[in-house]
Amino acid sequence: MQTSSSLRFVEQGMRVFDREHHEIGKVEWVQFGEDDPETPEVEASGPSAGREDDTLVDVLARAFSDDNVPEEVRDRLAHQGFVRIDADGLFAADRYVMPEQIDSVSSDGLMLNVSKDELLKH
Repeated sequence: MQTSSSLRFVEQGMRVFDREHHEIGKVEWVQFGEDDPETPEVEASGPSAGREDDTLVDVLARAFSDDNVPEEVRDRLAHQGFVRIDADGLFAADRYVMPEQIDSVSSDGLMLNVSKDELLKH
């Protein structure tokens, strides 16, 4: 099981593979968790990661804009951190990856320990 510190190695644009090694998309957004001791200030990396004066609430509001993610799940994602995947395919829904769903991070991409269908949909 990976910790939120795994997120430090994930980069925007990185290819994402499910546990069967099928490419399912690219990293669109990385949000470090509130409980990550190695990122004392909550940071994000993505197309609308934010401005210097943004609060965590501002960053998360943009990350989840137009999503139907329940508030308790949003709270968990904010606490642990997450990766948002821009899914491949015309009708494919973007997905969220929690730190415990990360198997490994390498120069080849982000490998998950779950299938695409097990990920939270955007």
